Amino acid sequence: MTLPPRPRKRFAQHWLRSEATLDRIVAAAELDRRDRVLEIGPGTGVLTRRLISQAQAVVSVEIDRDLCERLTKSLGQQDNFLLLQGDILSLDLAAHLHQFPQFQTPNKVVANIPYNITGPILEKLLGTIPCPLEAGYSSIVLLVQKEIADRLCAKPGTKAYGALSVRVQYLARCELICDVPAKAFYPPPKVDSAVVRLRPHRLEVPAQNPQYLERLLKLGFAQRRKMLRNNLRVEIERDRLAVLLEQLKINPQARAEDLSLGDWIALSNILASQN
Repeated sequence: MTLPPRPRKRFAQHWLRSEATLDRIVAAAELDRRDRVLEIGPGTGVLTRRLISQAQAVVSVEIDRDLCERLTKSLGQQDNFLLLQGDILSLDLAAHLHQFPQFQTPNKVVANIPYNITGPILEKLLGTIPCPLEAGYSSIVLLVQKEIADRLCAKPGTKAYGALSVRVQYLARCELICDVPAKAFYPPPKVDSAVVRLRPHRLEVPAQNPQYLERLLKLGFAQRRKMLRNNLRVEIERDRLAVLLEQLKINPQARAEDLSLGDWIALSNILASQN
């Protein structure tokens, strides 16, 4: 039996060894033979093998050269598998796939991503409020740090709800699939994990000025303990904001985490129209 390679700290590597979790990840992806999957950080290939068996095509991007050699030896003969060596954050995926028609335009993402670059990866896959990804994925299933999963899926008024919640929920519907304990990995990370599913969408009532909404979120969540009318005073006088909040049926003493995504969009639209 081939032993797994030693995880490298500089790549934040932890090998998932829970068969049950792997099954939950693949089930959440809802794959069929029409799907073309992007996998980020295939590592030892335990998830990759499952994806190859169910999808039309799988493109895996791995930064570790040694792991790429191992994956090429073990999976390189699979016709529906393409391995790219590089950093997903800087890789021009479309350019690399141009010469491989079978693998062009992945429609789903399934990945156990490095936790230290979760934010940049989410932006790579979803875009931002001012600049959403135009040719988006139909679904994105990720294994992430539990704290991040809670923030992505958080509801207004909860401790986990913050600017990240609003930004990502503006771009996608977020669903918590399952929790994953640290012992499911080798070596165990210092935190627990969770599987989330994101379904990118376009809102029926988007922000009229997405850049302005982004600015309001940054200001509103800058100091969570302060009321919104204090955090936004550089944009609007406090008493005037209180009146607007009442018009929007929002408590004038609300803090940033009390506003739903719809509240933030409505507030942004009304303020943008008056500036």
